[in-house]
Amino acid sequence: MSEIPPRAKSVAVPTGRIARFGHISSLTANVAGNMALGALLQLGHGQRPVMKDLLLTPRNITQVTDKLSKMRGAAMKIGQLVSMDTGDILPPELTQIMARLRDNASAMPPAQLKQVLNAQLPTGWLASVRKFDVRPIAAASIGQVHRAVLKDGRELALKIQYIGVADSIDSDVANVGVLIKMSGLLPSEFELAPYLEEARKQLHDETDYVREAAQINHFRNLLKDTPQFVIPAVHRDWSTPKILAMDYMTGVPIENVASAPQAIKDQVITDLITLALRELLEFGVMQTDPNFANYLYEPKARKLILLDFGAARAIAPIVALQYRQLIYAGLENNVDNLTAAAQKMGIFDGTTRYAHRMRIVQMLRQVFEMIRDGGAIDFTDQTLSKQFQAEGMALFADGFSPPLVPVDILLIQRKFAGLFLLGARLGAKVNVGEILHRRLGYSQSDKATTKTPHKRS
Repeated sequence: MSEIPPRAKSVAVPTGRIARFGHISSLTANVAGNMALGALLQLGHGQRPVMKDLLLTPRNITQVTDKLSKMRGAAMKIGQLVSMDTGDILPPELTQIMARLRDNASAMPPAQLKQVLNAQLPTGWLASVRKFDVRPIAAASIGQVHRAVLKDGRELALKIQYIGVADSIDSDVANVGVLIKMSGLLPSEFELAPYLEEARKQLHDETDYVREAAQINHFRNLLKDTPQFVIPAVHRDWSTPKILAMDYMTGVPIENVASAPQAIKDQVITDLITLALRELLEFGVMQTDPNFANYLYEPKARKLILLDFGAARAIAPIVALQYRQLIYAGLENNVDNLTAAAQKMGIFDGTTRYAHRMRIVQMLRQVFEMIRDGGAIDFTDQTLSKQFQAEGMALFADGFSPPLVPVDILLIQRKFAGLFLLGARLGAKVNVGEILHRRLGYSQSDKATTKTPHKRS
C-alpha cells in the first residue's frame, strides 16, 4: 500500500454497479473524444493518425489514472497490473504518469470509514481504543490502513476494505475489459476473456480478509526460521471479513534501500529472489503481487517486512516441476529440453511456427547464458530487455499469435519481473546463477566465476 501524501484529500468510493459503470463510461467517452480531436489535428497537418499515438497521450493517461485511483477496487487493481511494466511498454515520458496508479490511491472519507467500522466491529468498539488515527497511513486498490492503539497496550495496523468494492468486482472487470478492447492495443486474435475471468477470481480472493489472515499465518510458519524476514501477526479479535488487524510495523519504503551501501542493496534482492524461488519450488504457495509497497525495510535490524498476502495462491506441483525442468535445461544449455519445457509451460504450442519457436528459445538461451557465466548481474542495465522488446514486436509483426498461457505461469513471471524491476530501482548486482544452483540443490563452486558484473536484461 502506498503512503498517503500529507495534504491529500479523501474521495468517496463510488458504490453501486450503475454509478461505477457511469464512471467508466464517462472515462471512455472522454478518452475517445480526445483521440478524435487528436486525429483531426493530425489530419489538418497532413499526417495519417496512428491509434496508439492518439491513445497514449499524457492527457489520456492522466485521465485514466485519476479516474481509476478514485474508483479504487477492481478497476484500479487491473490498472496497477498493467502499470507494473510501463517502463518497457509505454513511451518513457508516460512512465511516471502511469506509476501514479501504484502510488496514489485516494483515501476513503471519514463518513464511509465510520460506516465500515460500525458495520464490522461490535457495538461500543471505540471504548477499547486509546488512539485511532482517522487519517490512513497507507492506501491501495482494495483498502486503506489505519494505526490504532488499544487500551490493553497493543498497537495495531487496521487494514479496512473500501465500502462496496467486493460487490463491484464483476462489473468493474467487465467494464475495464471494454476499455482495454477499445484501446486497440491488443492484437485482434488475442483472447482477453480468460485473463479477465482469472483477474475476477483473484480479486474476489483479495477482498476475502479471512482468507488473507490464514495466508499470513501460513507464511509466518513457513518463514519462522528465516530471521531476515518479518511478517506482522494477525489479531483475530479485531479482524473481520472486511477488517484485517495486524501488528503495527515500522520501517522505510523498500525503494529507500537505493541509498544504502551496495552490499545491503545486493542482499535485499538476493533475499527476495531466494524467497520467490522457495515459494515456487519448495513451499507450493506464492505471494504473486510484486508491488513495491508490499515491502518495508528495517535499517537497524536489516530485516525485510513482508506485507499484504491477499494475492497469495497455491502453486500446482506440475507448474513447479515445469519451472524446475526449464531452469535445469537453461543452465545446462540443452536446447531440446529447453524447447520441450517452454512448450509444456504454454509459452508456445504445437501450432506455433517453427521459426517463431526457435526465436523464443533463443531469447531464453540468452538469459541463461548470462546466468551461467557465474558473475553478478547488474540489474540497472536494460540492454537485453530492450532487445527482447524489439524481438517481441518483430515476432508479432511476423504473425506470431501467443497461445493461451496458464495464469499461474503469468503470475509467477509477473512476480519475478517485479523483483527484477525492484533490483533495477535499487541498483543491485546479484549472482542469480549461484542462487539458482543453491535452490536446485547442487553446487556451482567448481565453475569459473568473475567479479565483473554482467549487465542485466
